[in-house]
Amino acid sequence: MPDDKSDRSPWNWLLLVPIAIPLMTFLYNADEPRLFGFPLFYWLQIAFIALGVATTTLVYRVTRRGRRRP
Repeated sequence: MPDDKSDRSPWNWLLLVPIAIPLMTFLYNADEPRLFGFPLFYWLQIAFIALGVATTTLVYRVTRRGRRRP
């Protein structure tokens, strides 16, 4: 009996993006540009959170479609 709940989807590799991008410190090692008076570092951290949420949501929705409900 095959395991229908396998998590070996290639879409799961996309989950590495929100982990790897914030580790690249050269992206936010600056004070400019400012957004609403906040330095780059602070608003880019919020953008990284949005990237993580969007990536996780995308992977969840794409991998959920392949599963049948019992």
